[in-house]
Amino acid sequence: MNVLIWFKRDLRIHDHAALALAADMARDMGGAVLPLFIAEPEVWAANTASARQWAGMADALGDLRDDLGGLGAPLVIRVGAAVEVLSRLTKRAKITHIVSHMETGCEASFARDRAVAAWARRAGVSWQELPQSGVRRGFRGRAGWAMARDAYVATDLVPAPQALRAVQGIEAGPIPSASALRMGLDPCPHRQNAGRVAGLAVMDSFFAVRGVAYAGGISSPLLAERACARISPHLALGSLSLREVSHGLAAKRAERLPSQWARSLAAFESRLAWRDHFIQKLEDQPNLDNVAMQPASDALGRARDAGRLAAWSAGQTGLPFVDAAMRYLNATGWINFRARAMLTSFATYHLWLDWRDVGAELARKFTDYEPGIHWPQIQMQSGVTGVNIPRIYNPIKQGLDQDPTGRFIRQWLPELSPVPDAHVHAPWRWSGAGQILGRRYPEAVVEPSAAAREAKARLSVLRATPRAKAEEFEVLERHTAPSPRRAPSQTAALPQRKAAPDTGQMVMEF
Repeated sequence: MNVLIWFKRDLRIHDHAALALAADMARDMGGAVLPLFIAEPEVWAANTASARQWAGMADALGDLRDDLGGLGAPLVIRVGAAVEVLSRLTKRAKITHIVSHMETGCEASFARDRAVAAWARRAGVSWQELPQSGVRRGFRGRAGWAMARDAYVATDLVPAPQALRAVQGIEAGPIPSASALRMGLDPCPHRQNAGRVAGLAVMDSFFAVRGVAYAGGISSPLLAERACARISPHLALGSLSLREVSHGLAAKRAERLPSQWARSLAAFESRLAWRDHFIQKLEDQPNLDNVAMQPASDALGRARDAGRLAAWSAGQTGLPFVDAAMRYLNATGWINFRARAMLTSFATYHLWLDWRDVGAELARKFTDYEPGIHWPQIQMQSGVTGVNIPRIYNPIKQGLDQDPTGRFIRQWLPELSPVPDAHVHAPWRWSGAGQILGRRYPEAVVEPSAAAREAKARLSVLRATPRAKAEEFEVLERHTAPSPRRAPSQTAALPQRKAAPDTGQMVMEF
């Protein structure tokens, strides 16, 4: 009988355990393989989805289709609900077994997978899911988690099948456009290609040349575009596997390297470990896009202010470094993590916007949107985990630290080109501000220092309540790694109950 390999966010043939298993099963049963990707309209109608994300998905699907075609089994693409598509194809193609990788997503993807599992049981179809990272399903607590994660990363890569026997009579179907999925226009002129060919090129360039500047360049928006690995879209869509990247890192480390390279590779390795650590949080609690780790935080009463949200989203808050970062993100679909943290902090503290609205707005902009990183980080930067020290970034200081001459600001806010360097971070302090503010560039929507003080005062009141203190312990028990000062791979032996708050803020640059 035949085997269906269901691709989701694992769009490659290399180091693909599920594809290898499907090929072996089909060969042993004397059957054929049907590779399938389902474009689910409900998924792409979510408030975290965007046409720029679909464009990256289409890049990866195109490369995957080429690679599978070379093996003899073209990628089949269908649009529809997963259960309906799988039900039709399994009957038509005489499928007895489905194989896929596990996917960690929010409640919607978990609900989809539960529905597929229930259908498969009713239909008598075997569905087997395999892990594709260090994230583990059904795992309680963090004792032993890091050792298991590191053991997985160190295992050998799974070679691609040499050939596949295709199921006959099944039309491949086109890769749908964003408009076909009823997604609105979403211009992103400098979007990064997310296909595998581009992913291999960017990974190779990082380990060959660019990576030496990683440790020193990841914080600056001027340097990070080149210093960061830029593999995040490829990891999010699975056009590269985490294990491939880890093995590439190990190969580079085996060379005789100067100290600057060694520091950068150590920093990069720790961030790869933190990546799985954060995705595990969503695996353990898939409602993190809607429910705060510390539910008492909802008493903060943050605003659902559409006007302020729109100004922030468009880069029109009147705070130059914030606006430049947002306009850069709008144009590229990516920005370094320090800027992501600052954008979140400014929106949820200075503008006092609800973290759910802020998180959804940023998710749509990110072409490397990974729910398991995104939502725990949004909650951390918004102060709703209960266990992380609130970081209220001063947007003026951030600009002075990371863009002292205003070069980045002027590149993305050309309307501020007449403002002298000494005032470009706070143009309202310039004697000629009246020529620009309120005309070519908006006046600041808030006074940063006053807004920060008010936010800190509200947080202090909340954190002192008995409910908040009780929930803090629950979060520590459920989500934190045993040590706050090391990557999970370095802390496996420490006892769970001595856990302290994560310090994984500011460490997710890729």
